[in-house]
Amino acid sequence: MGDVRRKHNLYSRPKKMFDSVRIAEENDIKKKYGLKNKTEIWKISAKVKALRVKAKQFIPKSEKEKQEFFARLNAMGLEVSAISDVLALKNEDLLNRRLQTIVFNKGLSKTVLEARQLIVHKNVLVDDRIVNIPSFAVNKYNENKISLKERKVKKVAADKKVEENVEETKDE
Repeated sequence: MGDVRRKHNLYSRPKKMFDSVRIAEENDIKKKYGLKNKTEIWKISAKVKALRVKAKQFIPKSEKEKQEFFARLNAMGLEVSAISDVLALKNEDLLNRRLQTIVFNKGLSKTVLEARQLIVHKNVLVDDRIVNIPSFAVNKYNENKISLKERKVKKVAADKKVEENVEETKDE
């Protein structure tokens, strides 16, 4: 038989499903970052937890290995310089690295939900490539290379001029 790999869970659901405090916090985060559903929050939580576990594994290792780990995290856009910084990471730190949030923060959209729509409708370019995944993790290198796709502005402007000319001729 072929190489069948087990699909691992990307997140785990909360132990207590109807915890009103947790639900209220998740609703605030969902609204602030324009997330589709709470599963996205749980995925981010799982990533933060995995980073913390990895950081704990680096405690007994050499300084060189730690610096390589910190360099990878800094390239992701997380500003860390010690294991305590990695252990202090919050969900918001990773949520701020999402393409959707960065498009909104750069002023390319008026709201986070509009940013999500622009991304899903393939109107956002990252390093001159179309990215249609709102949860795309933007690294520091690509952060300044985010732009909107060029619209067919010339065509729209030309159509408006034609309409104006038609209306002027009707008035005469």
